[in-house]
Amino acid sequence: MLPRQARMKRPADFRCAVREGRRAGRPALTGHLFVPSVGAEDGTVRPDESAKVGFIVSRAVGSAVVRNRVKRRLRDLIRGHLGSLPAGSLFVVRANPAAASAHQADLAADLDLVLARLLRRQVGTLHRQ
Repeated sequence: MLPRQARMKRPADFRCAVREGRRAGRPALTGHLFVPSVGAEDGTVRPDESAKVGFIVSRAVGSAVVRNRVKRRLRDLIRGHLGSLPAGSLFVVRANPAAASAHQADLAADLDLVLARLLRRQVGTLHRQ
């Protein structure tokens, strides 16, 4: 289970992360990371909050049993990465159909690569500002 303060629940948070955040993908999953700028007051996220994580697993992944299994596996993997996410950030993990048949090690590798790529891009963006 993810801590309560780390769960993304509001549809506005999902929309903000997917539409305004940076995206990186792998065969099994795609990640969307939105980090609010320090002076921005868009009403959705404050930089002093903890990072929030949400999951999107569509019917294309499989039946309800398969979708819930994929979400449980991804939640277990993301728990170890919560400390590396910037404060106030929104991170959405979208599972692709390949996630249903992927091994746990493959999902972990894909998540590591996606998160590393997004954080590397974010650091570059912060240095330019």
